[in-house]
Amino acid sequence: MITDVHSHYFRSVHFTDDFKRQTARARGGVEIELTVQWEDYHSSAAMCEKSIVFGGKARRAGIWTPDREVAAYVEAHREHLIGFLSLDPTQPKWQDELAEGHQDLGLRGIKLLPMYAGFKPNAPELDDLWTYASKNGLPVLLHTGTTFIDKAPLECTLPRILDDVAIRFPEVKIIMAHLGHPYEGECVATIRKHPNVYADCSALYYRPFQLYHSLMLVQEYGVWNKVLFGTDYPFTTVAASVTGMRKLNEMLEGTALPRLDMAQMERMFERDTLGVLEISK
Repeated sequence: MITDVHSHYFRSVHFTDDFKRQTARARGGVEIELTVQWEDYHSSAAMCEKSIVFGGKARRAGIWTPDREVAAYVEAHREHLIGFLSLDPTQPKWQDELAEGHQDLGLRGIKLLPMYAGFKPNAPELDDLWTYASKNGLPVLLHTGTTFIDKAPLECTLPRILDDVAIRFPEVKIIMAHLGHPYEGECVATIRKHPNVYADCSALYYRPFQLYHSLMLVQEYGVWNKVLFGTDYPFTTVAASVTGMRKLNEMLEGTALPRLDMAQMERMFERDTLGVLEISK
């Protein structure tokens, strides 16, 4: 059974009007419904055993999902969902939110939006976060790569920044979202180097030729085992993501281009993601 390592709980009221306006650029004009409904997610995730879900916090970009709402959503569907807390460490009292989300709400990992909030994840003022994650065995999933939000500085999202974090905090399980797209080279070099650093392949199948190149890089560097399946729901779904990825080699027909190893891809779909992240079911 599949584990979706990257899904969201949002409501439209968690976003500023400016953020919502800019989502039109997320998928080339495809309208995104930012209020998540469990029935909509689950209807396309029948093959999914577990899903990791989180909101997002980034004042700079205009998103703020309270962890209590995420925890309530998880509790309502606890046979299917595992919740992560979110932090914006540019805001006061983020350390209190970290402790509350983990200790009081029972959330089992951390989601960060460095580019959207405008911070670098290796900044010295975040050492307390990484120390807490290391001490308490909390995996940390970070947005890396592109965005549609004009206020989000690209310099905060480069995968190479996490090389420094992994050197100093080698016990923390780190997941780079979206294969670092369009900085896949940096992402692959970093996940190959560090045993506890991984990437997810979320929200990529609808750029098929780019994803083909990204996964070919994964294949040529021999790091299929470091890639985790994810969707980025509500930006796409489990069924659409799996179907789209399984069809990637079809566009190569009539060419001499190398093929993706579909057996490796299937192993990625079926990977024991929770075991990898040391999260008990």
